[in-house]
Amino acid sequence: MILVGLLLLGRTGLAAEPVILVLGDSLSAAYGIDVKAGWVALLQARLAEEGYPHQVINASISGETTAGGRRRLPELLRAHRPALVVVELGANDGLRGLPLREIRRNFASIIELSALANARTVVLRMRLPPNYGRDYTQGFDAIYSELGDAPRHVSVAPFFLAEIALDPKLLQADGLHPTAAAQPTMLERVWPSLKPNLVAPHPG
Repeated sequence: MILVGLLLLGRTGLAAEPVILVLGDSLSAAYGIDVKAGWVALLQARLAEEGYPHQVINASISGETTAGGRRRLPELLRAHRPALVVVELGANDGLRGLPLREIRRNFASIIELSALANARTVVLRMRLPPNYGRDYTQGFDAIYSELGDAPRHVSVAPFFLAEIALDPKLLQADGLHPTAAAQPTMLERVWPSLKPNLVAPHPG
């Protein structure tokens, strides 16, 4: 897949355009819906409509964890040379009850690798259901708050399922994954955190 992406860049001349790399899990991989209806595809459409020159590369994989994202990131950075890395990870770590210190360490590595590649980072905040226990849930939330206090090249977007997670009509039959109808709302939640990190749109 990476090779195909490189060939496309070379053939279409898109390599000069700033790249947004989305490193996520099923929430960004459009699980259970048409990929063209997912919030990442909607992001590419909005960028084009508003005159932004960016190309969006969706490197999201269903079931991905922060550890998996960290392992894959170096090759993705080499292949795509993004100006911005959008990290939508952590939910699978939390749902599996993985140690908080490992999650924190993986996020730190992802941010450091991105910074070394001259890419800014936007992390999308995740939340856990309360049944995971107060200590673990609060510790999980604290990871994202700490990331928000990191250097300026990192910003944290609000939880983009805030309204959706409580509305059964916007969830698929599994009760976890958002429907196609929910995707525009997800993009609206993310957009204010992405926009300040973008190159100015083309005039006209």
